[in-house]
Amino acid sequence: MELNRRTVIAGAAAAGIAATTLGGTAHATGGRKPVKTLFGKLADGTKIYSWSLENGGTRLKVLSWGGVVQSLEIPDRRGRYANVSAGFDNLEDYVAKTPYFGALIGRYGNRIGKGKFTLDGKNYQLSVNDGEQSLHGGTQGFDKRVWDVEPFTKGSDVGLHLYYTSVDGEMGYPGTLKTKVTYTLTRHGEWRIDYEATTDKATVVNLTSHVYFNLAGEGSGTIEDHELQIAASRYTPTDAGLIPTGELAKVAGTPFDFRKAKPIGRDIRVSHPQLVTAKGFDHNWVLDKGITARPEHVATLRDPASGRTMKIATNEPGLQFYSGNFLDGTLTGPSGRTYRQGDALCLETQHFPDSPNKPKFPSTVLRPGQTYRTTTIHTFGC
Repeated sequence: MELNRRTVIAGAAAAGIAATTLGGTAHATGGRKPVKTLFGKLADGTKIYSWSLENGGTRLKVLSWGGVVQSLEIPDRRGRYANVSAGFDNLEDYVAKTPYFGALIGRYGNRIGKGKFTLDGKNYQLSVNDGEQSLHGGTQGFDKRVWDVEPFTKGSDVGLHLYYTSVDGEMGYPGTLKTKVTYTLTRHGEWRIDYEATTDKATVVNLTSHVYFNLAGEGSGTIEDHELQIAASRYTPTDAGLIPTGELAKVAGTPFDFRKAKPIGRDIRVSHPQLVTAKGFDHNWVLDKGITARPEHVATLRDPASGRTMKIATNEPGLQFYSGNFLDGTLTGPSGRTYRQGDALCLETQHFPDSPNKPKFPSTVLRPGQTYRTTTIHTFGC
């Protein structure tokens, strides 16, 4: 019988075993106060800090630059830790090279066609940074901003509050947006993200996290043998610019059917027009549950070799699955190994891409007096 994660951690702790990898040691429960260390300095001298959190057997390192998850360590079925998040070991690479490794994304996660939308009869032109499209908030999105970080302990939980205020007109977006994102590690080792935002003028908002996962360990190679399940019967096909056409297409009979868990590599090279255009999976799945008041389970990722699993719950209506198609071997992670196509994947909980230009998609409009709130929970096992 396969041991579950809690049994492995508790057993290792009881026996005094140092089940390690990357110099880590397996622990049972009990959170530590977040630890702050200097990670680097920007060209203007601004200090960027790293915050280390540990609770319930999960370890998390977060940067004040972009709210980046610099590492996420979880144990395998034998209690051995590995960092399962792609990234860098230095600030310079995050500033100059990163394809959103581990970052908080805003104001608008994913793409807005031609960087344009109309709200309340007024036209807005956004920063364009992906061909003709605006991607992940533009050239200087939330991933390239310095966040104010406030550590906390609350009962058995530990975490960080991250704050950033985006001024009216930043990257072309209307309204001053005050954003608060909370990272929490629970006593069970869950990683919870709570997003909040308010505005003084009507605007559009779609916040998400852009962690690149490889449950076998950062720099270990392809994720094509990972098994993925997504609770979605439809997805949003895209045009050549990866902008949704507006269709909600059925996944049945296509490579996009992940309603039952299957290896990611099984269908990724099928000659399907959507896979050819995106060079793999880079699409929004329309979650069957829709928008919900509380987070509900929507996806499970599993690495058969290590036994590590990750379950995702959210109250968002969409999930963008990106199979690392544009990793090209030019980026090197903390392991000293380069990232090539398919060496990590993203599962971004969010509203749909280009919603401001698709009236039939769930609205992303936020108005004064309203508070944007959404939550995503990652539960790890083995």
